Amino acid sequence: MSVVLDTPVAVRRTAMDLLARREHGRVELTRKLRQRGATDELIEPALDRLAEEGLLSETRYLESFIRYRSGSGYGPGRIREELGQRGLNRGDIDQALRDSEVDWVARLQEVWQRKFSGQLPHDPRSRAQQTRFLAYRGYSMEMIGRLLSGRDLDDY
Repeated sequence: MSVVLDTPVAVRRTAMDLLARREHGRVELTRKLRQRGATDELIEPALDRLAEEGLLSETRYLESFIRYRSGSGYGPGRIREELGQRGLNRGDIDQALRDSEVDWVARLQEVWQRKFSGQLPHDPRSRAQQTRFLAYRGYSMEMIGRLLSGRDLDDY
């Protein structure tokens, strides 16, 4: 049986249930509440109140998302794109990526090592394959080029 979201209390309770599972951005939470049948007139005040109480935080959401996705081997480009698709401000995303303290070079090397066993490409085809995979993961072409050419990544 689904809950009808036609009162402020029901909307707040559902929003808090969603936030209890994991952090959400405001746009994402709004979308989920709409899907459950809540109206914008009920959603906005409920989310404003949750934000005032510190229960809904874009900053926490950004930190959590970046930590999770970087831990899964994704680079800053892919994470930036995914957060943008979730309706977050590009400036906030860029700031959160700078503040994240993620060692992107180490992440790139870990992903490459895990996928390709640390084997530098021996021909153009394998170089293209490794480049495509790492670019899809969200690492910059400059970082990938340095890694695959065997150059030192420390000064990146």
